[in-house]
Amino acid sequence: MNKTIEILPSKAALIARSLQLILEIIPSAIAERGIFTIALSGGSTPKPLYEAIAAQDLPWDKIHVFWGDERYVPPTHTDSNEGMARQAWLSKVPIPEANIHPMPTDAADPAIAAQQYEQQLQDFFQLKSGEIPALDVVLLGMGDDAHTASLFPQTDALQVCDHIVTVGNKDGQPRITFTIPLINQARCVMFIVAGASKQPALAQVFAPSADGNLYPSRFIQPFGELWWLLDQDAGQNLKRAD
Repeated sequence: MNKTIEILPSKAALIARSLQLILEIIPSAIAERGIFTIALSGGSTPKPLYEAIAAQDLPWDKIHVFWGDERYVPPTHTDSNEGMARQAWLSKVPIPEANIHPMPTDAADPAIAAQQYEQQLQDFFQLKSGEIPALDVVLLGMGDDAHTASLFPQTDALQVCDHIVTVGNKDGQPRITFTIPLINQARCVMFIVAGASKQPALAQVFAPSADGNLYPSRFIQPFGELWWLLDQDAGQNLKRAD
């Protein structure tokens, strides 16, 4: 794992740096494998990043978009991660609809939806059961409780190692989420974290020792690159070098 922590002076600088890194990865991924694959995060922080990506002139037919987690609501719902990304980015560019791979949220049982998305990933990456795909970029945020994707403290999803997609739980509300093994298989994992409210969680995530079941972002240790991009409010109590 190649881990880098950068503290940017503002939210705008945080978004600009995130955009720069993604734009550097896209051409190399396409040159090597013919496509670029990215898993999106939800929440308010990445929305301006998606708007910035939408303003770029990119080979949209070679870009495939997935989601790292999703609330169990229709895509038209205000809480939908898919809906936010479509509004901010995907509806504004000529990306083929076949290149957009949202998590299903219409099954009666969220566990069925998780199985469906796992099968979608296995089919897309042409994998056998038990093999784990390597996405080029997995974007992640982090909550004040150190959760990431829909991997919440002291929930069953943290222990799932035999599936790449599972059901997360937020105060009794189901989510669909990548599992830790799938995130950790990525070629590049990029945390984008803003706000002073994240300082206590970050202190635990970067502490020499702490319980990952209480601070799930500690479990994200990918085989590829790991970027922690923080704005000044979030990262001001951390040393720049880890």
